Formats: sequence, structure tokens, C-alpha cells
Amino acid sequence: MMKIQLKRIDNDYHFELKNERGHVTYIDSKAQVGGHDLAPSPMEYVLMGVAGCSAIDVISILKKQRQEITDYRAEVEGNRVKIDDATPFKNITITIYLEGEIAPEKAQRAAQLSFEKYCSVSKTVEPTATIEYKVVVNNKEV
Repeated sequence: MMKIQLKRIDNDYHFELKNERGHVTYIDSKAQVGGHDLAPSPMEYVLMGVAGCSAIDVISILKKQRQEITDYRAEVEGNRVKIDDATPFKNITITIYLEGEIAPEKAQRAAQLSFEKYCSVSKTVEPTATIEYKVVVNNKEV
């Protein structure tokens, strides 16, 4: 079981969150909805979770294959759709940028395994959002 504690910081929507190991992060909402924009929103954290989860998978897989990664970056975009009073993600697109001595086909396969098999965050949002990904190795799209 995983457990998070949330504590309100101000009189609006700024919160501190802490996991069981003591790591702390913050959330807030945008000024348009009454927040102070002091931290990412919960939905931005969902996109960050997709990026981080897949990064751990891809790097782990490529390390096992003895690929030399000198740089890893990712960009994630989420398109939302209004359903009743909520606006969940409908599409999430992630572009993974890798540099180093990396076989492009191995990078593509690592991303495929992450999104289709290993990434728990992606699997959590998959029932409501389509996740698409692109892999770029040494400035060339795979």
C-alpha cells in the first residue's frame, strides 16, 4: 500500500504533500480558479508522473542492454475534454529525447515496453486517455 499525507498551507489551494519516506512536494491551482500558482496543479503532476515513470523504465531497460545514455529528456502534452463537471485527459503525447551510444531500435522497443507493459502511471490513466509516444535518438526520430 502507498500512502500520501496532504496538509493545507494557506487559506486557498496551496497544499504540502508528503510521502511515507518523508519526501515533500506542493500543489496549488492557477490564479484564474482562486489559487496563487505557487506549485504545479494536480493534473500537471499526472503528466509529470507519466514522464517520470516512463523515464525510469526506458533507462532501466537500456542500461540492461548496455546502452550508453548521455542525456535523457522528455516533453509531455495532455489534451483535456470536458465530461460533466470534470476535464480529464483525453490524449497524452510524450516525446522522449535520448542522446548517447544507443541503438535506435532498442530505444524504440524500450519505450514500447514501458507504455505497453511496465509504466504503472500510464496504465492508470489508460482507461480514459490515449497515450502516444515518439522517440528521438541523437536528434533523429525513430
